[in-house]
Amino acid sequence: MIKLTNVSKCYHKDAPKALDNLNLQVEGGQLYGFIGPNGAGKSTAIKLMCGILKPDEGSVEIAGYNMATDRIAAQQKIGYVPDNNDLYDRLTGMEYLNFMGDIYGVSAADRKAHIEKYLDIFSLEDAAASQIRTYSKGMKQKIMVIGALIHNPPVWILDEPLGGLDPRAAHLLKEEMKMHCQKGNTVFFSTHVLEVAEKLCTRIGIIQKGSLRAEGTLEELRSGEKGASLEELFLELTDDGGEENA
Repeated sequence: MIKLTNVSKCYHKDAPKALDNLNLQVEGGQLYGFIGPNGAGKSTAIKLMCGILKPDEGSVEIAGYNMATDRIAAQQKIGYVPDNNDLYDRLTGMEYLNFMGDIYGVSAADRKAHIEKYLDIFSLEDAAASQIRTYSKGMKQKIMVIGALIHNPPVWILDEPLGGLDPRAAHLLKEEMKMHCQKGNTVFFSTHVLEVAEKLCTRIGIIQKGSLRAEGTLEELRSGEKGASLEELFLELTDDGGEENA
């Protein structure tokens, strides 16, 4: 449901490529973890998937729609949670969620069911009438997740979605991610927490300097190194002999 073909991106003419001929395919039913050092290209890849950036070369497809030629149709299939929680602070939580519902054309009945479900899951019922500027970082993250998923998209693209969440909320979101994939949908998320990727993901991609260094199930990544942890594999695959990341 996500396909990147020969994708390259460079921000400045004389700078190294942020992504260098990246090929990536994530099918329905997969919970895909995307990991790499700071500056490896994770957020750039995600912004290209969501149509926020355009590739210099290559193509991006979401649920069969080409992002270059059918951007709106592709974006309607995505629930995107960025790695920051910049929101409309003067809106209440409920106003923000209804605003997101309006953007995606969600019916009143579907919107009500979704909002009630997730406000309950994340214990935000009492905060929904308050302005977002009064929220903690974790509360902002929760309201952003609820808004991103309000149209029940088949493809979830989450950039560090667990950051700022308390343990209970993080556990509940991980359970929602697993259930979403069990229905044949796709979850693609980046994380710095290797233990989460190791325990949660059905498939993992390791990116370094804009290129995939390895991809597969944990067992496939181990490649015969019985008992190797994801941390050990990550350090081995991203070790460039002391060179700094581009």
